[in-house]
Amino acid sequence: MRIIHASLLTETVKRLFIEANVRLPADVRDCIRECRNHETYPIAVDMLDAIIENFEIAAEHSMPVCQDTGMACVFLEIGRDAHIEGCVYAAVDEGVRQACREGCLRASVVTDPLERCNSGDNTPALVYLDFVAGDGVAVTVAPKGFGSENMSRVAMLNPGDGRDGVINFVLETVKKAGANPCPPIIVGVGIGGSFDKAALLAKKALLRPLGTHHSNAVYADMEKELLEKINALGIGPAGFGGRTTALFAAIETMPTHIAGLPAAVNINCHASRHASAAL
Repeated sequence: MRIIHASLLTETVKRLFIEANVRLPADVRDCIRECRNHETYPIAVDMLDAIIENFEIAAEHSMPVCQDTGMACVFLEIGRDAHIEGCVYAAVDEGVRQACREGCLRASVVTDPLERCNSGDNTPALVYLDFVAGDGVAVTVAPKGFGSENMSRVAMLNPGDGRDGVINFVLETVKKAGANPCPPIIVGVGIGGSFDKAALLAKKALLRPLGTHHSNAVYADMEKELLEKINALGIGPAGFGGRTTALFAAIETMPTHIAGLPAAVNINCHASRHASAAL
């Protein structure tokens, strides 16, 4: 059994939360640049140039890439032979709290959904736990802005709706979202499980490196078809039109009940922020 003190988890979450907010992952930066090089609509080119300039300035000066520094979604893969000494949830929250203060990140979390009192430090975080083989802990922090989160949807489709039903649901969701989620977007799709699991699958899909497809050829083909059809909507960067409405579409799946076909869409803006580390 390997002992990992909660203070190490706190320090890691703090570092990753700041890093994710000021520096986009390389795959996201590269994809945006590639889309810019293939864009033909002049206004869309201007918008993509502005997006590129923004994330370059943010990284150079260690400033948040967006004023919405997001709600902290923290994914932990904990090895079965690892023991975190201390409270996991408290350790994560302390890391987010310190990041908010030291990174000058906007406090965006309210302690009650109706009373709307701001916690002042972006806590509590949303923590997702998975238990895996080994004696380590993998930490992924994904600050999630709500301009895109608010455009996400879950649907309990009928089994007979099948592949086309899921595709139509995704396209309808993106079309209704329009310019609100700050396109070009990344589209995470969850299929299967239950009402809640489908939504979690969709959120996890947003963590996949851009350009990597589902291991099942059926879903890999769906991802490619979705990206093509989403970009054909013509919403474009910032909603001004063009061929770049989405950077990527990713699908995650799991078994489900014979009577259901849960499907969820979790949209991310072009500032797809996440960072990972292993303890």
